[in-house]
Amino acid sequence: MTITSDETAITNLLYRYAEAMDAGDLNGAADLLRHADIILTDGDSPIGADDILDIWNDRVILHHDGTPRTKHVITNVIVEIADDRHSATARSYYTVLQQIDNHPLAPIIAGRYHDVLAKVDDVWRFAQRDYSLVDLVGDLSHHLAMGPASPHSADS
Repeated sequence: MTITSDETAITNLLYRYAEAMDAGDLNGAADLLRHADIILTDGDSPIGADDILDIWNDRVILHHDGTPRTKHVITNVIVEIADDRHSATARSYYTVLQQIDNHPLAPIIAGRYHDVLAKVDDVWRFAQRDYSLVDLVGDLSHHLAMGPASPHSADS
């Protein structure tokens, strides 16, 4: 068994989310958020994993290959572990790229994630994810079946 640092385990969790979304594995992405309070817009009450999965199933366009044809690029990850070593925060940037038939590769949305994490039974998991921090929005028309509930697609 490979032993990883808490910081690496948390960063890997961020990357596993991106990997699941890009693979079109909406259930897998929602499972990573199973224990999290999910903030879609500033000031609204948090929702849960089943709610976000319903939103994704209604809105995210999966193309001929079963994926949204996206690549979530996660950068500038800052992980801060609490003194108790059982809670942490992570801040990161995301840029979502998309390429579909007859359209060039293009960035479609960029922003920041602010996450709260909890270590339970020696495994890090999301306790809160904030999707409200959208900085740049491009052409989401090939990514979402209808307009997002907020300026953010709740998928990025």
